[in-house]
Amino acid sequence: MFQLLRGFVLPAAACDGNRDGDSRYANLFRKLDLNEDGRVDIAELQTGLRAMGIPLGKEAEEKIFKAGDTNQDGQLDFEEFMQYLKEHEKKMKLAFKSLDKNNDGKIEASEVVQSLKILGIDISEKQAEKILQSIDADGTMTVDWNEWRDHFMFNPATDIEEIIRYWKHSTVLDIGDSLTVPDEFTEEEKKTGQWWKQLLAGGVAGAVSRTGTAPLDRLKVMMQVHGSKSNKMNIASGFKQMLKEGGVRSLWRGNGVNVVKIAPETAIKFWAYEQ
Repeated sequence: MFQLLRGFVLPAAACDGNRDGDSRYANLFRKLDLNEDGRVDIAELQTGLRAMGIPLGKEAEEKIFKAGDTNQDGQLDFEEFMQYLKEHEKKMKLAFKSLDKNNDGKIEASEVVQSLKILGIDISEKQAEKILQSIDADGTMTVDWNEWRDHFMFNPATDIEEIIRYWKHSTVLDIGDSLTVPDEFTEEEKKTGQWWKQLLAGGVAGAVSRTGTAPLDRLKVMMQVHGSKSNKMNIASGFKQMLKEGGVRSLWRGNGVNVVKIAPETAIKFWAYEQ
């Protein structure tokens, strides 16, 4: 969706002069000002972003609007809109530089791993590559400043910690097995109950993931225990043996315990993180 933004809203992305920057902001403002009255209200912002394929969600859109509406009149004029984007770009530039460890103007997977490790977060090279793939527009597996800026232009994150939290929500697969860092929930999230919804969603995702792969996990254990030079067990023979032993249900034997332990396992991770 951000390639769309790059393609027809930011045609001068390669130029960083003030005139080119103002022109980019003006083009974008016109796309959002649906009734052409020179102002953008929250409804136009939401509708315009969705039309451009950038559905941020109500909370993020309201956060952007609140930060930009400096005179609090419920609308964004062009000056407010441009000022917000300029200030936001400065924050994103600082975040970009904090990840670009060798100062070569691009972020690589190893730099993401290194930067997050400094912040006390350990991720694998594969996880870092997945993060970069979500930003990389030209398929180089590296992210330059233009790609970074375009990707985060309408992301209300203000610093690297909020960006990491955004990455966590957009890339986490299994809250039970995958390495995940618990969020520091805001007071608003605590009041609205958003925190337990996120935990529940993660737990359900973990349960579904484990249930789907349970037969393969059981086969792996069986091959490790019973496989030998004299007993050359392969995938097909392993499945046949499990089916012969207890039918289809035997493929998921022990999965209930594996799913149930997600809750205490996650609670311990959250407790350890808070400490």
